[in-house]
Amino acid sequence: MSRPAGFSIEAHRRLVVKVGSSLLVGRDGLIDTAWLRGLADDIALLHGGGHELLVVSSGSIAIGSNVLGIDKRRARLEDLQAAAAAGQVRLAHAYQDALGVHGIDAAQILLTLEDTENRRRFLNARGTLGRLLEHRAVPVINENDTVATEEIRYGDNDRLAARVAQLVMADALILLSDVDGLYSADPASNSEAGHIAEVAVIDAAVVAMAGETRSDIGSGGMATKVQAARIATHAGCSTVISSGAIDRPLHALAAGGRCTVFRAKGTPAARRKQWLAGVLEVRGELSLDQGAVAALEAGNSLLPVGVVRVAGSFRRGDVVTLLDPAGREIGRGLAEYSDEEAGRLTGCRSEQIEKKLGYRGRSVMVHRDDLVLFESGVAG
Repeated sequence: MSRPAGFSIEAHRRLVVKVGSSLLVGRDGLIDTAWLRGLADDIALLHGGGHELLVVSSGSIAIGSNVLGIDKRRARLEDLQAAAAAGQVRLAHAYQDALGVHGIDAAQILLTLEDTENRRRFLNARGTLGRLLEHRAVPVINENDTVATEEIRYGDNDRLAARVAQLVMADALILLSDVDGLYSADPASNSEAGHIAEVAVIDAAVVAMAGETRSDIGSGGMATKVQAARIATHAGCSTVISSGAIDRPLHALAAGGRCTVFRAKGTPAARRKQWLAGVLEVRGELSLDQGAVAALEAGNSLLPVGVVRVAGSFRRGDVVTLLDPAGREIGRGLAEYSDEEAGRLTGCRSEQIEKKLGYRGRSVMVHRDDLVLFESGVAG
């Protein structure tokens, strides 16, 4: 894939690609298998080049409504949940078949708003997705519409995709749309509408440019894409809105296809560590030996064997402060264990964790992606 002037896919290793219903599902309610094969070809090419890809895909409700004969315009919530259940099976199989041609495993992940907002669920979801990427699988993610109610759902997959990008510390979020980016007005009704190639700051003027989608299948519009870009760029993830209403949309983007790029300031890791450093509510303390301090400064995770004392009351996912042998705060991180479990694991080697806890726990006390060091500036 060649490098475009506006956005370089090659420069972004971990990519989240969002696919809307209007691209994947035809007006007949059936999956456009030819289009999906083209997307799978693009994914395979990037995958073979060493990129890590996650796909956030809409379409289950549209597909399931056709299967069950449900009119979406008159359907109640439970009807839409039933449609999602029927459609999700077909959607997962479609991705499995399309990627399987290239020898790539697809993995289905269903999330709700609570899974990305609750710190402990956030860590669990991130751990699962991270392990799938390590195994070179492509997670295919959708909102868990079969159980989510209006109060606990995103309602559109643009913002879900942004939260997934934040969750996995993606380098770029690509929102494939039925238009090739943000315009100053609705190009369908205003011939004077100008294309916006790059957005440095998402301000009120940018939000005002975002119009409603022209699709009668999808639930999102340009407004939700701009909101998604705001979430992702704040997390250090650049965001792109480009046309998916073409064959091989990622190939076209990489070849210089027109798009709108929302540039992120900093990297995902830097923004995450900046957040950690500024957290005011610290729930506990982990006192470390000198070996653990040296390991952290070398960019490693904190292992239980390097912890000599645990203080405070905290649960998995809470922020804890890290103290050196002199009692000085050298950093902060997200605890992988509760205070009670951490206390039982103090000084414990990783191979002893299962015996200590009675189950096979995590090998680290604080993962290097979830910690920031104050003095050395090394943050894993």
